Amino acid sequence: MYKYSEKDKKIVLHRTKQFANQVKRRIEGSLTEEEFKPLRLMNGLYLQLHAYMLRVAIPYGELSSNQLIQLAKISDKYDKGYGHFTTRQNIQFNWPKLLDVPKILLELAKVEMHAIQTSGNCIRNTSTDHFAGIIKDEVEDPRPWCEIIRQWSTFHPEFSFLPRKFKIAVTGCSNDRAAIMVHDIGIKLVKEQNHVGFKIFVGGGQGRSPFIAKEIRSFLPKKDLLNYLEAILTTYNELGRRDNIYKARIKILVNELGKEKFTKIVENNFKKFENKKLELSRKQVKEIFSYFELPELQSNKNCNIPKIEDKHFKNWVAQNVFEHKINGYSIVMISLKHPKRPPGDMDSDQMRTVAKIAKKYSCDEIRVTHEQNLVLPHVKNSLLGEVWETLSKKKLATPNIGLISDIICCPGMDYCALATARSIPISQKISEHFNDYTNQKKIGELKIKISGCINACGHHHVGNIGILGLDKRGKESYQITLGGSSKIDASIGKIVGPSFSEAELMSALEKIIETYEKNKISNENFLDVFRRIGLDKFKENLYDNS
Repeated sequence: MYKYSEKDKKIVLHRTKQFANQVKRRIEGSLTEEEFKPLRLMNGLYLQLHAYMLRVAIPYGELSSNQLIQLAKISDKYDKGYGHFTTRQNIQFNWPKLLDVPKILLELAKVEMHAIQTSGNCIRNTSTDHFAGIIKDEVEDPRPWCEIIRQWSTFHPEFSFLPRKFKIAVTGCSNDRAAIMVHDIGIKLVKEQNHVGFKIFVGGGQGRSPFIAKEIRSFLPKKDLLNYLEAILTTYNELGRRDNIYKARIKILVNELGKEKFTKIVENNFKKFENKKLELSRKQVKEIFSYFELPELQSNKNCNIPKIEDKHFKNWVAQNVFEHKINGYSIVMISLKHPKRPPGDMDSDQMRTVAKIAKKYSCDEIRVTHEQNLVLPHVKNSLLGEVWETLSKKKLATPNIGLISDIICCPGMDYCALATARSIPISQKISEHFNDYTNQKKIGELKIKISGCINACGHHHVGNIGILGLDKRGKESYQITLGGSSKIDASIGKIVGPSFSEAELMSALEKIIETYEKNKISNENFLDVFRRIGLDKFKENLYDNS
């Protein structure tokens, strides 16, 4: 895990003091809200429907137990006793008072955390695979490259005021858990002729105009990563639209120029940067990689998962426990999708419990996933029973990872001023309706993703079943899309037809599942069936009123 240098510490403390002065001026009235807005956004502070919201950076989703305990303290002291983990692997506090925000930032700085570049038209938190560095089928650990990108992008003088926000994701596996194909830049570590480099994708994104990213480089040497990113961002900064907020993302630029023309411009810009100061040396890379070495885990083929005769434990192991690259250890996924709670929410008591578990059982490490769950990356097999028992007491052992109730959901109209419909109550209704584990297991792998507006913070475009909340003549309605995926073979979901009222939605989902199960062959999952039989088969059953 990366540790702050003295330079990092000074930067964060300086920014915190600077913002404290800006807040003071806003409260005194010497700054208008219009003048204050860009300043607060630079510090991760949004003005939501009911209150301010502070988004705290968790670079590439890595937390220590000490940091999680500090987040719990902040939630109790300055918020309402909980936090919300996001699809960028960050955490949000929904109720801080403006006067308290500088104090929160100082509390965060004590544990090497901040809110810099979690909002605004800049390069946001670089996200990655939550299994990075701990699974067998990995070309290379992507986390050091995320840290290299973080250091390069923080306060970059040219890219602090881009046409729009900018998101980068990195993966080291063919099994993409970082959703790189729906990012402004997606980076995949690849190996060619015994050399490791990068495959580069550009122009993915969701929102009003969803696009799958296009490959513009099949192999980029490691040393050239920052120069190539500089070339892409320079192209975007120069040619991206600034006159229309809806057409300002790089996905629009790539689509309008076309892949070939865009690639040519980037390559020409790259030639200007080749072999200049941004070229990475082996020494620099080695130093960053040293922060991400695995803990000293002793391989033991005979260290097995305990045989506990409890169906809840067995279900949890089957669904939430994954194989570690070191024999005798497992990766534990903590579901934040209990049916009685909003997806991604975690109260301060739960935070403290997970922090204690991480310290005792997982080498003091916790990870946040882009699907709003947590990970304990290094748990000895023989101790899984103890971990499960402790998690169960705090309602953190829901066995549903990858199943129908493991829902991604944005805050919707309960919090967000942009939302056109509620999304949290919808996700809870679905989770309660499909709460039975046996039934969920029978349905199999299925990703439901819910957004409360067209901005798609709930990633509905890439849900196997996507749900978009709409305002239909003053009433909430829900549009369904089918066939979306955020994996390496990513696809944008297709709209099935007219939207459904909240009262009709559960029946519609039942019909969709019915069509899937009726047409399922052998071990096919929902996406397999949809891609084989197509949208029309689902529509026939969905809108059949006979």
